[in-house]
Amino acid sequence: MPATSLKFLKTFQIAARRGSFAAAAAELCLTDSAVSHQVRGVEEQLGVALFQRKPRSLELTEQGARLLEHIDPAFVTLEAATAALRQQDERVPLRPQVPPFFAQELLLPRLGAYSATHPHTDLQIATRSAPPEAHGEDVHVSVALGPGKWPGLVARPLFAQAIVPACAPELLRTSGVRSFADLAGESLIVHARRADLWDRWAQAAGLSLLRPRQLIRFDTMSAVVDAAERGVGFALVATPLTRSRLAAGKLTRVFAHEVGAGESYYAVARPADARRSAVRALLDWLAAEFKPSGGATRQ
Repeated sequence: MPATSLKFLKTFQIAARRGSFAAAAAELCLTDSAVSHQVRGVEEQLGVALFQRKPRSLELTEQGARLLEHIDPAFVTLEAATAALRQQDERVPLRPQVPPFFAQELLLPRLGAYSATHPHTDLQIATRSAPPEAHGEDVHVSVALGPGKWPGLVARPLFAQAIVPACAPELLRTSGVRSFADLAGESLIVHARRADLWDRWAQAAGLSLLRPRQLIRFDTMSAVVDAAERGVGFALVATPLTRSRLAAGKLTRVFAHEVGAGESYYAVARPADARRSAVRALLDWLAAEFKPSGGATRQ
């Protein structure tokens, strides 16, 4: 029987199930006459009648019923096999969620190395700041800042957050700031969601609280750091995230004293996701690349 008859056999199967050439034509997006022609082709090749054609319906002959009984399981097997192959070939990306400044300063410089060692893993990276409790169903791994214990989530430690006052080198030269108290006459840049950070830094450094001349608030850490680089004022910056800018001289430390912020970065995932090989590989890579012993500071 010619190979093209497989298509005609499928047409016969659908017509037999639907009991109508018109219904089969609608399902196959063909004309009624095309369906009738294909079924007639199968009948001619087999030399038997498969249907009793009635004015408003079709009825299988004995030979038609026997043929349907044989080809139904075969088509089920074929459809299952092709569906499995399609599913296997689908590119399902990993979806990490990373704070924007972390992504810009630490992840992007290393992403090429990750891609080189995981060439068959697609990534769909969301750069947004979100607490771990906002780890959505569409996210596989989140990089999050916090205490490290979140119910229902696996948290792999990356590195502790440390902060230090910094500004543009030219501003430090011209401002005359030589002590912490001198900052009272200057503009301090503040992250809106961490408005008490200067007070926390002062307390950790054993200094009295500061009442600056001016506060300038931004809603993102990248804006805080960019403003400090441009000489807008003095900012508290996270040293692991800004180490390359400090090393390049775009920013300079105002004081050497660096204090812990009481928070750390973690790679977070749901336990079920963490058991998947691709997700586990990403968690392992993040933990190794940004390990607490200093991986976060490598450039």
